[in-house]
Amino acid sequence: LRFCLCETSCPQEDYFPPNLFVKVNGKLCPLPGYLPPTKNGVEPKRPSRPVNITPLARLSATVPNTIVVNWSSEFGRNYSLSVYLVKQLTSVTLLQKLRAKGIRNPDHSRALIKEKLTADPDSEIATTSLRLLVPQLGKMRLAVPCRAVTCSHLQCFDAALYLQMNEKKPTWTCPVCDKKAPYDNLIIDGLFMEILNSCSDCDEIQFTEDGSWSPMKPRKEKAEVCGPAAFRGIEAASLYTVSSESKNSSENKKKVEVIDLTLDSSSDEEEPPAKKPCPGSSAVPAAAGPKGVLNVDHQPASVLRSPPMAALGGDYLSNLPVPDYHPSYPLPSELQGND
Repeated sequence: LRFCLCETSCPQEDYFPPNLFVKVNGKLCPLPGYLPPTKNGVEPKRPSRPVNITPLARLSATVPNTIVVNWSSEFGRNYSLSVYLVKQLTSVTLLQKLRAKGIRNPDHSRALIKEKLTADPDSEIATTSLRLLVPQLGKMRLAVPCRAVTCSHLQCFDAALYLQMNEKKPTWTCPVCDKKAPYDNLIIDGLFMEILNSCSDCDEIQFTEDGSWSPMKPRKEKAEVCGPAAFRGIEAASLYTVSSESKNSSENKKKVEVIDLTLDSSSDEEEPPAKKPCPGSSAVPAAAGPKGVLNVDHQPASVLRSPPMAALGGDYLSNLPVPDYHPSYPLPSELQGND
């Protein structure tokens, strides 16, 4: 089932009426979903494509089929609809039919090249260099170069990949110039076929004014490779450097144990407040050493320890001072006379 504008001046494309409603044999026919709007406030549109009504139709010569169609009328616009009996063709079948049509004469493309380069050689610089291995459509070398007869550019795209893409999502748009490129307008370029068959190791070609072409090889940077002797010298030097650095680092690890970053602070920073000495502890002068390095051998212990106590003898308690206690205490006045 297809819809289009009722206009006979030129061929019409599929075009759905607004608020379309289709029923086939009393059952609602599903239509293509609305596309999300590209801008805020824009009304979403339904893509106009042929509607497959085969699942709802009665495939019998004796039983009739009924189709009911409704839409919102528009002033000055009329619509037409038609039902076609078609068979879906795969991309493989379409490629075979395209090959069966034949290849366009290479002289036609050469004449187009001469026309472009002779008119203004400086303005068509982009068209004189064509990519063969990595075209805009796909990332592999062209197998069947084709383009639409309505396209004015020389660049071709791969026919097999183009048909496969349109089999999944039919847009039929040229990937080079973004113009309409329907299947009936596709042709296989004979000049490109000759180039692909004779030039298998180049990515780009350059055309001249007489229509001839030459491969463009990519520029490769010259890289100097060191000889075996130089490589051994570099390797030995690097090993010596690594071993000396590891030796120095091991010696530094033995000498340096603690690094105090606060001792080497900048003059702009405020000095931290001095720590109050703990009662009963005496300051021990630190040994002279490099700035910012503390020696563990002369570092005072952070925990105060009592001096070692000698063994206690029997006369230790007799030497202790005895406080002066009076044998009797005067009784308070409240307690006197209670005995």
